[in-house]
Amino acid sequence: MKRWQKLSLVLLVVITCSQIPFAYRRYRLGRLRDVIQQLNSQRQSKPDNQFVEYKGVLHVHSFLGGHSSGNFEEIIAAAKQNQLDFVVMTEHTAANFNTAAMTLKDVHSGVLFINGNEVSAPTKERLLIFPGDEAANLPEGSSLADVLSRTKARGALALVAYPEEFKSWNAQGYDGLEVYNVYTNARKLNPLVMLFDGLWSYRSYPDLLFATFYSRPVNSLNLWDDAIRLTSRRLVATAGNDAHANVGLSLNDVAGKTWVGFKADPYERSFRLVRMHLLLPTGEALNSSSLVQAFSAGHCFIGFDLFGDSTGFRFIATNGSDQKIQGDEIASGGGATLSVRVPVSARVVLLKDGKVFSDEFGIKEKDYAVTEKGNYRVEVYLPQLPGPVSSQPWIISNPIYVK
Repeated sequence: MKRWQKLSLVLLVVITCSQIPFAYRRYRLGRLRDVIQQLNSQRQSKPDNQFVEYKGVLHVHSFLGGHSSGNFEEIIAAAKQNQLDFVVMTEHTAANFNTAAMTLKDVHSGVLFINGNEVSAPTKERLLIFPGDEAANLPEGSSLADVLSRTKARGALALVAYPEEFKSWNAQGYDGLEVYNVYTNARKLNPLVMLFDGLWSYRSYPDLLFATFYSRPVNSLNLWDDAIRLTSRRLVATAGNDAHANVGLSLNDVAGKTWVGFKADPYERSFRLVRMHLLLPTGEALNSSSLVQAFSAGHCFIGFDLFGDSTGFRFIATNGSDQKIQGDEIASGGGATLSVRVPVSARVVLLKDGKVFSDEFGIKEKDYAVTEKGNYRVEVYLPQLPGPVSSQPWIISNPIYVK
């Protein structure tokens, strides 16, 4: 055998061996899909006469912000396809026009759209503000405090975006933080690994490729727990899809029409990964005002619905005379009972002030008697799923504040 033939054979063996992990990961994604389908078929949710649950996405961009070519028709179609109830737009600001006024708002195809902005302060700290208006276009030299002051003055909501980059935790006026962000998580990817994962699995399991990099947002959750302790305020936690529909390749004509192209993150896929579930009192209509109020109160939870529909999760507190839900305060008196309900059997982790209070498997309903004051929240896991997804949160609740 000639030298070049030997080298070619060695190279072929190396390439073949290097692909074995990706072939195996494709096989695991197939197993994951099957288990998810099985879990969804086992869902059981108790009727709730007090609250109506709505699901939607937060942190969405269109062509207006300059980082996306996504148009309104695509966003509306994706929201409708995913059967969403609401979408919160967070357009990047522009110097010469009001992107919040120009973006989607009101009801389209049965979906409520809230207009908002992603605002960057001079310190590079960023906020998600909704509803948005011209106040987001701040004069040059405006501080973070100016942003928050103007936001509060008009009754809008301000959430810390990218909390690992935020420094002003003592600032007044922010209502919570985005503890999970798809883009932030995806930045940890090895591009070469993702390339081969895509070659092997994209055609069959485009959505489930998310499972290859999804991980618990440890740092952001710690920052959230610390901020609540530091400020002694109730701070809502949200998840951001950070949907741009801007990853891929395309060939366009001068008018912007795509001749051929490929998008790795179309809106319909981004909207399937993680969602916010909002609880409104029965009889209260879903509109811009009620949505902002519910988010501000923390009456919501994060559901990674790609791995199973989290609709029906409830986290409730009672003390004998009063009943509250996540986001609320409740007096402990002689003690309080925290109740958790999940639609399928799961691992339920109850945390107090960021520390594990209880960690149990096989739970569908569980009552916890608590006597100590603190901020209690829940993380739910699905150990039935193949790893590594089984060790990552499926649901992240907002806290109940036992006082």
